[in-house]
Amino acid sequence: MNEEFVFLLERLVPALNKGVLVSVQLIVPSALLGIFFGVIVGACRAFGGGILQAVANGYAALFRGTPLVIQLFILYFGLPGVGIYFQPYTAAVIGFTLCSAAYHSEYIRGGLLSIKRGQVLAAQALGFSTFTTLVWIIIPQAFRRALPGCGNEIVYLIKYSSLAYVITCFELTGQAKIVASESFRFSEVFMVVGVYYLVLVSVASYGLRRLEKRLEIPGFGH
Repeated sequence: MNEEFVFLLERLVPALNKGVLVSVQLIVPSALLGIFFGVIVGACRAFGGGILQAVANGYAALFRGTPLVIQLFILYFGLPGVGIYFQPYTAAVIGFTLCSAAYHSEYIRGGLLSIKRGQVLAAQALGFSTFTTLVWIIIPQAFRRALPGCGNEIVYLIKYSSLAYVITCFELTGQAKIVASESFRFSEVFMVVGVYYLVLVSVASYGLRRLEKRLEIPGFGH
């Protein structure tokens, strides 16, 4: 049997399959939590007012304005200096969630501000509280409008999940680096890794397109 084929089947693919499972375990909770907190932060930025709006805007500016790798280093290597310790997986999920939520908040904020004020006034005239109006009338419409942008952020999350290995959370890229360093077959290894990421992005993009179609949103694009 060809040596390259043996290497692929017996060494590379098992390692990458192990790594892609960790990647999925990072991506799914980070994406869901990122959207959840992004909606909250986006709502605070749009309607919070005063200190709440200032804090939300500051949070978004901080996490959108600094490199994700620096955020991960602070969470994993910096916080132990003040007595706070996280496992590599936990630190990665927290970092991805905080960063992703900041970007989602921008899309949600734009969606919220695009809703005509007449709808708010009409809801209040019918006796809805501000909170009820926001939760049941404004946010669902804003989310539909923000979904294409939020979808792009999920695609970006899939790709920047590859940074988890810098804090010793060995996902797809981390496993690939180990195999490449041991075998010195960097080109072959990372070409195959690229195919794995392409599949992940393609599956996510397909799911997002289906969701947009279900919600009657114009087609998803990058």
